[in-house]
Amino acid sequence: MQFLESIREKFRRMIETRNLSGDEEVKIVSARPLTPEEAIGRPERQDFPLLKGKETMIQATFLGSCGQAYTDMPGNYQGTLKEVLAIPLCTNYERAVFIATLNAVMRHLKLIDRTIHCRDREPGLCAARLVDYVRERFGSPRIAFIGLQPAMIAALAAHFPIRVTDLDPDNVGRRKDGVLIEDASRTPEIVAWSDLVLATGTTAVNDTLSGVMGVKPVVFYGVTISGIARLEGYEQYCAFGH
Repeated sequence: MQFLESIREKFRRMIETRNLSGDEEVKIVSARPLTPEEAIGRPERQDFPLLKGKETMIQATFLGSCGQAYTDMPGNYQGTLKEVLAIPLCTNYERAVFIATLNAVMRHLKLIDRTIHCRDREPGLCAARLVDYVRERFGSPRIAFIGLQPAMIAALAAHFPIRVTDLDPDNVGRRKDGVLIEDASRTPEIVAWSDLVLATGTTAVNDTLSGVMGVKPVVFYGVTISGIARLEGYEQYCAFGH
């Protein structure tokens, strides 16, 4: 929570300096959950969490610009930017609305440009490109992979030692493309074992981001983290975001 309060203050200062804090009634933010096909299209693999209903992508729209965020607590929202800035940030739903709005506003301000999830064949292409990205940036690291992105796990496991954690109890203890999915409570141990952490940006929504920071190099993947990554200087991998 303390982390997102810092982001909230940076967001507040940003909209003030960009003259977005005037007549709030006409600066409407709306957010709604997307259907799986709206969010990810028809990918080649059918085991993405979005397709299984375990997670939902919500989309915020601000003055015609869209920003998205993953959450396991979807819902509709409509209000002013001032009202979003006052959201308590106590639940995954509230944090997702806030982060999706942050992404939409920063897109409107042309500070970021990848705020919409990739679709159809792109998730598979993104996973294949990630192998080269990791090799070029980090050599041959042991990877702590936080979150379940099956195409990425399959691609990375063919080239690097990898351990994976996930919050979904239905996945824990199972193998995905030969890789055991471990409980998120083991994240500190797995991060200590690794040379590189690849973490879903959803850690900002479910309030687990601080648990992956400060020990090893971290790269966040996906569109959820786009605005926060820009504000905080985090490394982000999102090869096919729109």
